[in-house]
Amino acid sequence: MRLATNLRTIGFHLESPSNFAVMADNSSEAQTDTLTVPWSDTVRFVRQLSHDLRNDLNAMELQSAYIAELTQDQELTSEIKHLREVVSGLNATLERLSRVVGEITPDMIPYRASEFLADMRTEIERKFSNKSDEINWNVQLEDVMLNVDPQLLQEVFVELFTNAFQHDRGNGALLAKARIDNDRLLFTLHEPKPAFESATQNWGREPLRNISGRHYGLGLNRIRAIVEVHGGQLQAQYDPKAAMLVSTVTLPIERAPRTFEPHVILTV
Repeated sequence: MRLATNLRTIGFHLESPSNFAVMADNSSEAQTDTLTVPWSDTVRFVRQLSHDLRNDLNAMELQSAYIAELTQDQELTSEIKHLREVVSGLNATLERLSRVVGEITPDMIPYRASEFLADMRTEIERKFSNKSDEINWNVQLEDVMLNVDPQLLQEVFVELFTNAFQHDRGNGALLAKARIDNDRLLFTLHEPKPAFESATQNWGREPLRNISGRHYGLGLNRIRAIVEVHGGQLQAQYDPKAAMLVSTVTLPIERAPRTFEPHVILTV
């Protein structure tokens, strides 16, 4: 009895023998085949596998180039050329995969928000030149500064527009809006979407969830990380009444320093 009292004093809770039997049974039932792997380990695995496969693909491409030099048969030469193109495509896919899961190291510089939005819009219209008439722009910016890696941050908007054009877009144009709100740049992309079943509370935080041919569900995860390394946020919300998916990027801003005209005081 004294032992039981002392055990309770230091934090142990005693169970009856019958309860121990139940606990043992529950313990065995609780074991499952579910395996949890840290994301950092997954990234290291993907990068190492990609590196090894790319080495093998490079060797295949060199070997096929050598074989091409040994034959004068035009049909065989053509087939070897096609093989090299396939190998090169696979190599490029693996290189992109390594980059998508790679560490994000921005090179920040001061950049006027209006200039960044203009450059971004130019890039979007260049990349989607055949769909530029399907985008409406509404940009209302003050003279404010961003502290960004322009090239890296452009990836965010390219990915958002790519997803909007590729994933079950409804009828109607996209609407891209940008304005300043409470000392933050607020960019929203409004995408017509008649049906949307995915949850948005963990937007960009569920890599590898939606996988299909040559699509590995890593794009949103990467751009969310890019936005956050810039001190911003990436969010999304679906409005069923308007049948609209709204993606939102917020970024911190700095007010551009004012320039004062010198006052000349004349004395007589």
